[in-house]
Amino acid sequence: MIPQRIASLLPAATEIVCALGLGDRLVLRSHECDYPTWVEELPYATEPRIQVELSGGEIDRELRNLLQEGLSIYRVNPEVLAETAPDLIVTQDMCRVCAVPLDAIREAARRHLGDGVSIVSLSPSSLEDVVGDVERVAAAAGVRARGAAVSARLRRGLDELSVRARDVGAAAGSPRPPRVLVVEWLDPLMAAGNWMPELVALAGGHPLLGRAGEHSPFTPWEQMRVTDPDVIVVVPCGFSLERTRREATALAQLPGWHDLRAVRQGQVALVDGHHYFNRPGPRIEDSLRILTEILHPQLCPPEPEGWCWMETD
Repeated sequence: MIPQRIASLLPAATEIVCALGLGDRLVLRSHECDYPTWVEELPYATEPRIQVELSGGEIDRELRNLLQEGLSIYRVNPEVLAETAPDLIVTQDMCRVCAVPLDAIREAARRHLGDGVSIVSLSPSSLEDVVGDVERVAAAAGVRARGAAVSARLRRGLDELSVRARDVGAAAGSPRPPRVLVVEWLDPLMAAGNWMPELVALAGGHPLLGRAGEHSPFTPWEQMRVTDPDVIVVVPCGFSLERTRREATALAQLPGWHDLRAVRQGQVALVDGHHYFNRPGPRIEDSLRILTEILHPQLCPPEPEGWCWMETD
């Protein structure tokens, strides 16, 4: 039977569902789902156990305490789950910090929805996984043809941006691609892994520290400092652009920060990691476009300043 009532408990999944033209089937979202903006009118069934307004360092300590106690970082509201009665739930099992763990969703569904609900769990670690998740959600929702069309369009967009970045790099006659350090968390410091190094490479850069297809590693400052990158992109997971700007002021206090090549040459960019980069959905193409703007402003003139990234002062 084709699912008619979809619950998306992950922002990226919500964007996938809408890109597939299934927004009218959405009946439930997570507390973080906010795009397209109209989805905020839907009820949500999850909430964090921590105060999201805390600083990055305080959030990290709270998360570690909860995990050490064996507690989930998120709560699931069983009443809302039962009232909306979805027959398809889309969630994730990649990161316990990003969304409600899969086991918790399965248990809540078993108790409050019975056997009539299907659960699709996404776990992307590469760009191909991100694009493939579009097809996985489409198959679960009974619209395989739409999934194939959307994923093909997404692959085509990524390819076109990559070709343009490669061509402009060749035309510039640079002896080597810019060495790019992507910072995914600030306290403690974390270099970006998963699909981030692939995005950097497609944009014509050479990614540093993080490895494609592997979880983002916590990285000591000295290990970051000695890379002396040409470009630094600061993209804390889940942070808006304005919040990233506030938190990134701490970087200036790190020993040797002002001696870095990227800092001296004004090549430090702050990015909205909440809506882009860390959200593995259809707007991953926009993430590549942002990187292309950062590395090749002569190719892609930046959008009005502040739409999703800005240079540091």
